[in-house]
Amino acid sequence: MKMPSLSAIWKIFRKKENGQQRERATVLTGPRVPRSSSGWQALQKFLRDEQGLRILDIGPTSSQNINFLTNLGHSVYMADLVHEAIKGGWQIPASAPGEPPGFNVEGFFDHNPAFQPGREFDVVLLWATLDYVPEALVKPLISRLKDVTRRGGKVLAAFHSKAQGPWTAYCRYHLTEGPDVEMQESEHFPIQRVYTNRKIEQLFDGFTNSRFFLAKDNLYEVLLTR
Repeated sequence: MKMPSLSAIWKIFRKKENGQQRERATVLTGPRVPRSSSGWQALQKFLRDEQGLRILDIGPTSSQNINFLTNLGHSVYMADLVHEAIKGGWQIPASAPGEPPGFNVEGFFDHNPAFQPGREFDVVLLWATLDYVPEALVKPLISRLKDVTRRGGKVLAAFHSKAQGPWTAYCRYHLTEGPDVEMQESEHFPIQRVYTNRKIEQLFDGFTNSRFFLAKDNLYEVLLTR
């Protein structure tokens, strides 16, 4: 009987290891801290004026968000993209010293049901996802968001103005009926990059409108229309 090669054994090991990593749920720690959100206030009006919307909420599962959105008559789908992108085993080692690591983009999206062919959403709660995912995933993710967001649909995104300091921890955003969102610290993922307004407009050039909301803390929001 022919023994498998060392490379074949390594592939089997990595497959099992990656599968175990993906099964681990994101851990939410610490108290929920309310934060006034102008972007959420603007989007909430849209959610209350419309019925039967399909919503993609990006982040760890939040029963509070599910209950809030379904009580408004909408359907909600959740995708924990930051956790999956960083801990799912999709990053590829650099091909040479000094080169940045790669990313298995197609494998990542094939694994995620939210981006399967035919899937469409009226609202995407993107939150601060783009600040934390690997660089190689940023543009492909925005491209997929364009594909799954219906014309006239809304995307609510948040961005940090600083890479370190207060308000830069990776958090889950919980929705409320008022003007606040509740931020709850999650895993200790570092911010990968800081975007300028111009850079955000360039990244989302396939969207028809962008409305920026500035705040006193290190976090600001953008409400985009597809």
